[in-house]
Amino acid sequence: MKTLIIFIVCLSIGALQTDPYADQREDMVDQQLKRRGVNDKEVLEAMRTVPRHLFVPEEHVGRAYRDGPLPIGYGQTISQPYIVAYMTEMIRPKPEFKALEIGTGSGYQAAVLAEIVDQVYTIEIVAPLGKAAKKRLADLGYDNVAVKVADGYYGWEEHAPFDAIIVTAASESIPPPLIKQLKDGGRMAIPVGSPFLTQYLILVKKKGDEITTHNEFPVRFVPFTRSKEKDD
Repeated sequence: MKTLIIFIVCLSIGALQTDPYADQREDMVDQQLKRRGVNDKEVLEAMRTVPRHLFVPEEHVGRAYRDGPLPIGYGQTISQPYIVAYMTEMIRPKPEFKALEIGTGSGYQAAVLAEIVDQVYTIEIVAPLGKAAKKRLADLGYDNVAVKVADGYYGWEEHAPFDAIIVTAASESIPPPLIKQLKDGGRMAIPVGSPFLTQYLILVKKKGDEITTHNEFPVRFVPFTRSKEKDD
């Protein structure tokens, strides 16, 4: 009996030690998200669950849960946790949603969405990042995420319309194909503005033929990268 008790205790301790970053994620949620007004329970739980440290380069793992963006190579970044949570909350995600993300990066935003919605389609124009994110998401068990390497300006027409769209790079204007692929009643979160001027995080709402926009607050994102090939 004593041996069995010791075995059970060891298993319990082992379970607690399998995720040494759990406390850091909890602190991130409490100090960075809740304090700034993010209160959607599903969004907070997703941020609490996704192992952000596995989506950053090895040399930045120790900074994964800090309050700021981090470089991931090729001139791209993984967004600040608060921005990821805020943009996710902006689209009011529901379990039955089909969501589109433009700018996969490391795959972190896609993973957060995948914890909440039924299906995520995400597009990355930088091939090495897209391929790495696809493998990372698959290895972590996110089988409800589809990744494509392409120019995100054109969206992913064959899977449209989407209940929600998140764009994680600053565009100088809202791409018309994305508006077209947004479902009636859908919402889009997108930073708009020049890399050298003020950018604003904008909420786009679609109701029938009516498109409304609302400036949330100033932000700074990497530029929306386009394909160098000429449009057809």
